Amino acid sequence: MHPKNPSCGACHGRRPDTPLLDSSFPEDYQAPYMAKKRDYYEVLGLQRNADPSEIKKAYRRLAMEYHPDRNPGDKSAEEKFKEAAEAYEVLSDLDKRAHYDRFGHEGLRQAGFEGFAGVDDIFEHFGSLFADLFGGFGGARGRRTGRPRGADLQVDLDLTLAEAVAGATKELQYARRLACETCGGTGMRPGTKPDRCGTCGGRGQVLHSQGFFMIGTTCPTCRGEGMIVSDPCTDCRGAGTKERKETHVINVPAGIDDGQVLRVIGKGEVPPRGGTPGNLHVVVHVTPDERFVREGYDVYTEVPISIVAATLGGKVTIPTLEDETRGSAEIEIAPGTQPGTTVIRRGAGIPRLDGGGRGNHVVQVRVEVPRSLTERQKELLREFAAEAGESVEEARRSFFGRKKKK
Repeated sequence: MHPKNPSCGACHGRRPDTPLLDSSFPEDYQAPYMAKKRDYYEVLGLQRNADPSEIKKAYRRLAMEYHPDRNPGDKSAEEKFKEAAEAYEVLSDLDKRAHYDRFGHEGLRQAGFEGFAGVDDIFEHFGSLFADLFGGFGGARGRRTGRPRGADLQVDLDLTLAEAVAGATKELQYARRLACETCGGTGMRPGTKPDRCGTCGGRGQVLHSQGFFMIGTTCPTCRGEGMIVSDPCTDCRGAGTKERKETHVINVPAGIDDGQVLRVIGKGEVPPRGGTPGNLHVVVHVTPDERFVREGYDVYTEVPISIVAATLGGKVTIPTLEDETRGSAEIEIAPGTQPGTTVIRRGAGIPRLDGGGRGNHVVQVRVEVPRSLTERQKELLREFAAEAGESVEEARRSFFGRKKKK
């Protein structure tokens, strides 16, 4: 596994076509964490059949009421702001809403959705949505005056088909930047204090006159921090962070497919001098298994049978996904089975991530024609042809005759 910073700052390395990841739960599943969180519909004051416009309107009202800029220092308002944002994030997304309606909060948690790490994470996640919701009010707060957000990281995770089918618990090892233990992330030598930036006077911005207007830009000296570290920490050399090895255990949901991505909140890099950690994106790679070909939640297996079995019928043993893909089952071959015939084992395929059962196991029959025969076998086939009123020579002439007409 090799961590790397995704190039796209807007999506933090997540491909736009990456499907929503969910987990599989039985129909009678009871979520043990329901009491810890309020119902999202209750949070937004909505009925369960609310349409998207009603959801957006309800969220706008609550976000305006509890916005941190309107309630400075009010922890209760901040929690309600976060709660409303989490409810909106789920109910405004068709897939997440359907999963929540079926499995509740615990279903989302098992699917990898854990809400937001903080207020800054909300502004970073929604981006330009706030400008649309509030007409510019608070639209860029998380980037302008809020605590900085650390970079996201990406690691690759290799799975066998058995692990992808049944789910797995995997240990990830990767490197990320964390707060320096010597200076506590300040970047300063312990016992010292930073100096006020002489360029911006500690404001973090410098003003420029442009006609009748004053334009503020980030101070080039302190880079917007307002302070200068004149006596840097000797351990991190003033960076405030150091790269360290990290170990994290992740639960991979049953039914995950090759190329899908799991997001782990807060396990990315920590920004210098404090702030909100970035996220860790785990890209799944499933090793192919020559016995099975996956298409969505269905798997296909090709089984060879002899012409005798195809003609007379019988039973054939096939590999199955059960018992960590080491299982087997017998299927009936009907007399007179033709090449390309399929036998469908319903509900024996890949578990669906949305908890809606499993796909099918489709067995495709391949009739094998022997390439070499003993003299006795040839004689028996000639007898069979004679019994059927057909001679081998006539069959050859008939075939080549049809070929000439084409």
